[in-house]
Amino acid sequence: MTPSPYNGRVQNVLTPSQMAAADRAAAESGIPSTDLMDRAGRTVGREAVALLGGTYGHRVTVLCGKGNNAGDGFVAAGYLARRGAACNVILMAEPGELKGDAGDAFARMQGSGVSVHRYEPSRLGRELGRSDLVIDAMLGTGFKGALSGAMAAAAGAANASGVEILAIDIPSGVDGETGRVQGEAIVAARTLTLAALKTGLLLQPGARHAGEVTVEDIGIPDELMQSELFLAGSDDLSGVLPARLPTAHKRSVGKVLVVAGSVSMSGAVVLTATGALRAGAGLVRMAVPECIRNSVGPQVIEALTAGMPDTARGAFSFDAAGPVVELAGQMQVVAMGPGVGKDVETMNFVTEVLHGVDRPVVLDADGISAFQGHPESLRERPAPTILTPHSGELARLLGRPVEQIDSDRISSVREAARRTGAVVLLKGFRTLVARPDGQTVMVDAGGPVLATGGSGDVLTGVIAALAAAGMDPFTAAWAGACLHGLAGEMLAGWMGERGVVAGDLLNALPMVIFKAAGRGSSS
Repeated sequence: MTPSPYNGRVQNVLTPSQMAAADRAAAESGIPSTDLMDRAGRTVGREAVALLGGTYGHRVTVLCGKGNNAGDGFVAAGYLARRGAACNVILMAEPGELKGDAGDAFARMQGSGVSVHRYEPSRLGRELGRSDLVIDAMLGTGFKGALSGAMAAAAGAANASGVEILAIDIPSGVDGETGRVQGEAIVAARTLTLAALKTGLLLQPGARHAGEVTVEDIGIPDELMQSELFLAGSDDLSGVLPARLPTAHKRSVGKVLVVAGSVSMSGAVVLTATGALRAGAGLVRMAVPECIRNSVGPQVIEALTAGMPDTARGAFSFDAAGPVVELAGQMQVVAMGPGVGKDVETMNFVTEVLHGVDRPVVLDADGISAFQGHPESLRERPAPTILTPHSGELARLLGRPVEQIDSDRISSVREAARRTGAVVLLKGFRTLVARPDGQTVMVDAGGPVLATGGSGDVLTGVIAALAAAGMDPFTAAWAGACLHGLAGEMLAGWMGERGVVAGDLLNALPMVIFKAAGRGSSS
């Protein structure tokens, strides 16, 4: 299984403004800001020594702006020079522009043996040509927009040099909140981020620029770092996956109704139903258009199959709504939407069922399109809803360009949860799960191995099974996404990222769940 790129315990993920508030709160609590900067700089210095394998005979170039990020760089440069490294600071500002803690750190660095040079392209070129490591201390997490002038040129030269780059807190040129990159930006081999993870390091393209991310404690108390965003991975699953009691039977461990499929997409119901079974559902029923009942039923021999009134085009007709609502009353959770198509009559069927079923519903794919243009109507549902869109589906639901969704995924998923009153899972790198009050989980599992048709159908079934086993909708959504992603990672380790199909995930799921839950747990 691919190891997580994050060291240490899972913790809050902060926006730049939240990190700034934590810094202020630390100062107000009596922790001097200069102490925090010294700790940060020394931590960077130690990381650099580890990367270099020592300091003797090694040269380091430190690119510095004029803010606190530069202050961390000055401390790191002094630390390295005092330990024998040949250290050169390239300043992107005049020394007189350095103020506050950064100015103090610059003054303390003097006399340590660090060579300081004002940025000049030929000077930087010479230093890069003989450096073993570049430390990026130009800009911090508060940056927005595009690099320009000397900083853009320096970033481009550092990237082109082939020298390994260690970024402090975040690569310069990456938006610390959204991960956006507009123009040139540092491409680091490693980023040492201070105190807590930052959102811009986890979202693309910022994550690609950050490389391997290490989180280092610099002495800010945990209680001062408040956030509504959390990173969840495999280590978080054992505490939420319910144990299966010795007296368990098929009806006690979860009953799921799958409402999915059409004549042109019959595989969707197979993948969703089997995903639910493989995730631990004890009883699964499939409600499908009558025209595919005989072909779908034999493909999932463990599930019961009910044929429903269909249209001439082989999809659910509006007349199927009543029977589906009645059938749902016998189950605990409904998984609905994969492969149902977008015919007007079928969309009306979906809406009727959603408002008539008093059970939690996991709504995916085509089913989400039924609420395009009126997402607020989902608030009228008599039971919880979990939506699992990709960016395109969320864009249609909210009525905006997909580019806008992708440029700020966190705000987009939170808006969708607020407007619909539902738990919303936004697929992609990294999957985000938000509830209406804004609390959000980012899932640290998955990857390009999941870029295959039908993988989302499997996820729908997994989430439905977890909800039927007793999990609240929010936990079922992020835990299901985590299990789904871990199954993909397991397969990528065995088979590579290309060629894995959705059906392969079904076979990997029980092993992933067993490993995540521990012996004696089932779901």
